[in-house]
Amino acid sequence: MSGSSLAHIEQSEPLQSLRQSYFALLGMTFAPMGDMVKGKIEWNDVLFTTWTEDLNHAAQFAVERGFATDTEKGTTRAKPNIWSNMEDFQRKLDDFRAAAAKLAETAAAGDPDASRQQFMAAGGTCKACHDEYKSQDYLY
Repeated sequence: MSGSSLAHIEQSEPLQSLRQSYFALLGMTFAPMGDMVKGKIEWNDVLFTTWTEDLNHAAQFAVERGFATDTEKGTTRAKPNIWSNMEDFQRKLDDFRAAAAKLAETAAAGDPDASRQQFMAAGGTCKACHDEYKSQDYLY
Protein backbone atom coordinates (compact mmCIF):
# COMPACT_ATOMS: atom_id res chain seq x y z
CA MET A 1 0.00 0.00 0.00
CA SER A 2 1.42 3.37 -0.94
CA GLY A 3 2.08 6.09 1.60
CA SER A 4 -0.62 8.33 0.16
CA SER A 5 -3.17 5.50 0.38
CA LEU A 6 -2.19 4.79 3.98
CA ALA A 7 -2.45 8.48 4.88
CA HIS A 8 -5.93 8.58 3.37
CA ILE A 9 -7.03 5.56 5.41
CA GLU A 10 -5.68 6.96 8.66
CA GLN A 11 -7.31 10.33 8.04
CA SER A 12 -10.65 8.86 7.04
CA GLU A 13 -10.86 6.10 9.69
CA PRO A 14 -11.50 7.14 13.28
CA LEU A 15 -8.50 6.02 15.29
CA GLN A 16 -10.66 5.33 18.32
CA SER A 17 -12.59 2.77 16.28
CA LEU A 18 -9.32 1.16 15.25
CA ARG A 19 -8.13 0.67 18.81
CA GLN A 20 -11.55 -0.36 20.11
CA SER A 21 -11.85 -2.96 17.35
CA TYR A 22 -8.38 -4.27 18.20
CA PHE A 23 -9.22 -4.74 21.87
CA ALA A 24 -12.64 -6.23 21.07
CA LEU A 25 -10.94 -8.79 18.82
CA LEU A 26 -8.48 -9.67 21.57
CA GLY A 27 -11.31 -10.08 24.07
CA MET A 28 -13.37 -12.26 21.74
CA THR A 29 -10.31 -14.42 21.09
CA PHE A 30 -9.32 -14.64 24.75
CA ALA A 31 -12.81 -15.43 26.12
CA PRO A 32 -13.27 -18.99 24.80
CA MET A 33 -9.78 -19.90 25.99
CA GLY A 34 -10.77 -18.69 29.45
CA ASP A 35 -13.88 -20.86 29.34
CA MET A 36 -11.72 -23.85 28.43
CA VAL A 37 -9.15 -23.11 31.15
CA LYS A 38 -11.97 -22.77 33.73
CA GLY A 39 -13.56 -26.03 32.61
CA LYS A 40 -16.75 -24.38 31.32
CA ILE A 41 -16.13 -26.12 28.02
CA GLU A 42 -14.27 -29.36 27.41
CA TRP A 43 -10.53 -29.08 26.85
CA ASN A 44 -9.55 -29.47 23.21
CA ASP A 45 -5.86 -29.11 22.34
CA VAL A 46 -6.52 -28.36 18.68
CA LEU A 47 -9.04 -25.59 19.38
CA PHE A 48 -7.00 -24.10 22.20
CA THR A 49 -3.88 -24.03 20.05
CA THR A 50 -5.79 -22.45 17.16
CA TRP A 51 -7.17 -19.77 19.47
CA THR A 52 -3.72 -19.02 20.88
CA GLU A 53 -2.36 -18.62 17.35
CA ASP A 54 -5.23 -16.26 16.52
CA LEU A 55 -4.54 -14.26 19.68
CA ASN A 56 -0.84 -14.06 18.92
CA HIS A 57 -1.45 -12.86 15.37
CA ALA A 58 -3.99 -10.28 16.51
CA ALA A 59 -1.73 -9.08 19.34
CA GLN A 60 1.04 -8.18 16.90
CA PHE A 61 -1.13 -5.65 15.03
CA ALA A 62 0.30 -2.13 15.36
CA VAL A 63 -2.52 -0.64 17.43
CA GLU A 64 -0.25 2.15 18.68
CA ARG A 65 -1.42 4.45 15.88
CA GLY A 66 -4.87 4.31 17.49
CA PHE A 67 -3.47 6.27 20.43
CA ALA A 68 -2.41 9.32 18.43
CA THR A 69 -2.50 12.75 20.04
CA ASP A 70 -6.02 14.15 20.37
CA THR A 71 -7.74 10.73 20.32
CA GLU A 72 -8.26 10.59 24.08
CA LYS A 73 -11.64 12.36 24.03
CA GLY A 74 -14.90 10.80 22.93
CA THR A 75 -16.67 7.55 23.69
CA THR A 76 -13.77 5.58 25.08
CA ARG A 77 -12.69 3.50 28.04
CA ALA A 78 -9.08 4.52 27.55
CA LYS A 79 -8.04 6.57 30.56
CA PRO A 80 -6.32 9.88 29.74
CA ASN A 81 -3.18 8.83 31.62
CA ILE A 82 -2.26 6.58 28.67
CA TRP A 83 -1.15 9.66 26.75
CA SER A 84 0.95 11.01 29.63
CA ASN A 85 2.49 7.58 30.32
CA MET A 86 2.94 6.30 26.77
CA GLU A 87 6.28 4.62 27.55
CA ASP A 88 4.72 2.56 30.35
CA PHE A 89 1.68 1.78 28.21
CA GLN A 90 3.97 0.64 25.39
CA ARG A 91 5.94 -1.54 27.80
CA LYS A 92 2.73 -3.18 29.01
CA LEU A 93 1.59 -3.72 25.41
CA ASP A 94 4.96 -5.28 24.60
CA ASP A 95 4.64 -7.55 27.66
CA PHE A 96 1.22 -8.67 26.44
CA ARG A 97 2.54 -9.36 22.94
CA ALA A 98 5.40 -11.44 24.35
CA ALA A 99 2.97 -13.37 26.59
CA ALA A 100 0.65 -14.03 23.63
CA ALA A 101 3.58 -15.39 21.61
CA LYS A 102 4.67 -17.56 24.54
CA LEU A 103 1.10 -18.82 24.97
CA ALA A 104 0.95 -19.91 21.31
CA GLU A 105 4.33 -21.62 21.66
CA THR A 106 3.29 -23.36 24.88
CA ALA A 107 -0.05 -24.52 23.47
CA ALA A 108 1.65 -25.93 20.36
CA ALA A 109 3.71 -28.20 22.64
CA GLY A 110 0.46 -29.91 23.70
CA ASP A 111 0.72 -29.81 27.50
CA PRO A 112 -2.67 -28.65 28.85
CA ASP A 113 -1.31 -27.82 32.32
CA ALA A 114 1.49 -25.69 30.90
CA SER A 115 -1.02 -24.04 28.55
CA ARG A 116 -3.30 -23.20 31.46
CA GLN A 117 -0.41 -21.67 33.39
CA GLN A 118 0.72 -19.60 30.42
CA PHE A 119 -2.85 -18.51 29.77
CA MET A 120 -2.99 -17.15 33.32
CA ALA A 121 0.33 -15.37 32.78
CA ALA A 122 -0.97 -13.80 29.57
CA GLY A 123 -4.13 -12.74 31.39
CA GLY A 124 -1.95 -11.09 34.01
CA THR A 125 -0.44 -8.85 31.35
CA CYS A 126 -3.93 -7.82 30.29
CA LYS A 127 -4.86 -7.04 33.89
CA ALA A 128 -1.71 -4.97 34.43
CA CYS A 129 -2.76 -2.66 31.63
CA HIS A 130 -6.47 -2.67 32.47
CA ASP A 131 -5.82 -1.74 36.10
CA GLU A 132 -3.85 1.32 35.08
CA TYR A 133 -5.32 2.39 31.75
CA LYS A 134 -8.86 1.08 31.22
CA SER A 135 -11.97 2.61 32.73
CA GLN A 136 -14.85 0.30 33.58
CA ASP A 137 -17.23 2.89 32.17
CA TYR A 138 -17.10 4.94 29.03
CA LEU A 139 -15.52 8.32 29.63
CA TYR A 140 -16.72 11.70 28.40
